[in-house]
Amino acid sequence: MSPNRTEDGRKRIVLVGASGVFGQRLAAMIARWPDVVLVLAARSLPPLEALAADLARTRPAARIEVARLDRLDPKGLAALGAWAVVDAAGPFQGQDHAFPRAVLAARAHYVDLADARDFVAGFEAALDDAARAAGRWAITGASSTPALSHAALDVLTAGWTRIDRVEAAISPGARAPRGLSVIRAILGWAGAPVRVFARGRWNTRPGWGDPRRTPFPGLGRRWTSLAETPDLDLLPARFHPRRDAVFRAGLELPILHLGLWALSLLRRARLLSTLEPLAVLLGEAAGLVAPLGSDRGGMVVSAEGLDADGVRRLARWSLCAEAGAGPHTPAAPAAAALRALLDGKPGEPRATPCVGLVDLDAILRELRDLPIRTRLERQDPDTPGLFPRLLGAAWQGLPDSVRRAHAGLDPVTLTGAARAWGAPGLAALLRRLQGLPPPGRHPTSVTITPTADGERWVRRFGDRAFASTIAPARDDPWTFEEAAGALTFRFAAAPDPGGFSWTFEGWRLGPIPLPRAWAPRIRARTFGAASKTGDGGYRFRVLVAHPWLGVIFGYAGRLTSGALTSGEA
Repeated sequence: MSPNRTEDGRKRIVLVGASGVFGQRLAAMIARWPDVVLVLAARSLPPLEALAADLARTRPAARIEVARLDRLDPKGLAALGAWAVVDAAGPFQGQDHAFPRAVLAARAHYVDLADARDFVAGFEAALDDAARAAGRWAITGASSTPALSHAALDVLTAGWTRIDRVEAAISPGARAPRGLSVIRAILGWAGAPVRVFARGRWNTRPGWGDPRRTPFPGLGRRWTSLAETPDLDLLPARFHPRRDAVFRAGLELPILHLGLWALSLLRRARLLSTLEPLAVLLGEAAGLVAPLGSDRGGMVVSAEGLDADGVRRLARWSLCAEAGAGPHTPAAPAAAALRALLDGKPGEPRATPCVGLVDLDAILRELRDLPIRTRLERQDPDTPGLFPRLLGAAWQGLPDSVRRAHAGLDPVTLTGAARAWGAPGLAALLRRLQGLPPPGRHPTSVTITPTADGERWVRRFGDRAFASTIAPARDDPWTFEEAAGALTFRFAAAPDPGGFSWTFEGWRLGPIPLPRAWAPRIRARTFGAASKTGDGGYRFRVLVAHPWLGVIFGYAGRLTSGALTSGEA
């Protein structure tokens, strides 16, 4: 019997830092596997024993042990008989490679969740000879960066002949648990010079600098800034973009994100040598304002380049985690890497960052039972017509009635009838002012006229008319905006059975962004009607409701289309 297997053939996996934010999530993933013994390890036993008891209640068949182990002084490592050791403890910034070297000396595989640029950059040179001599894998960066970002980009850019730009960004929810080690790691490079490949060359820019609002599908736009992660080295080395390779990170609440940016200016001005002494204070401050935010986090990875036919392409993959599920995401690549090792998939052992070892499907499989949604989008930015461009390949699968209405090449009018409904009182007054119909059934027409950069829509319900303009968002190629008076609403177009839906992403009053919490709840869907004779016409459903006012307006109907000259609009 091998020393790192039990009598029944199970392999022993030692999880260091098991009681931490990411360690607990990774432990729950590994505990599902029937072919392992999970050894929970950290410097303090009571939290481990509590975690083991929780896992035993949800996974009664799991074999779980606990052990005291300090990764900075791993004297008892060999006695644990590990087949693999996972380091989820962190932080990795400023650490040497003594612990993974000790793991290899114990003839165990090594996997970590390192997101420290210096640690990952020196990993292969420091450990490859030892890994090959021991016949064991040493894998670093099995986390959101670089493992998940690269897995997503492998899918996005498959078959491309040229890559111009790649970017990844991550934004946890304000209510997500915050480990002190993660806060210290961010403060370690905030305001410090960071080397980044941008505008076709290597530049030095300040960490947590260049704050901007980044679109996160399903979450809206959040502030992000330049983050120092291993991807700043690995993205240019692996994907060879001609222009940019950037990783950004953000805090959900603007007061926290921009507050940290303001503090980073003190370091840039050399008024402070480091922000790390502020870690405890800033962690407590983040906890105080966390109730103002949400438990929803996300990640977005995008690429721009030329496909196999030389056509210019944009591609984007995104993840939206609900109900506090976000902290599971960094643990999933480590679980996928371990599962690949258990199944004997990776090949000849070596020391390497976790890029190209596990694919996107394998990582997402570890998140399958969680409230986490992902989306993959592709578009040809040179395609004429707003909706054909936004919907990409899904456009060709839409019913003829939908494609005729939204091709964006010629003016179109749609006629038929619609049923409207809405709340009384102030909601009724708003409908009247906007030209929207009262409750009931009304003869309806919709005129869609292409403009220089979008479309103008005129909806007529009986004797009332409601006009708006629809145009691509200037700062986000994946969304469009509908302007009605002083208010502008931002949407994404998402394929839907038989058509597409309008997914609300944000709103503003003139140039001023408005909080999503104040926004009405908007549901809009465009689809083709079923018919025994083929194309049954064009259908739509729209509902706009507000927590304070009730249903402001809703309407649904069926229309048919006909050509319209531009003069008739």
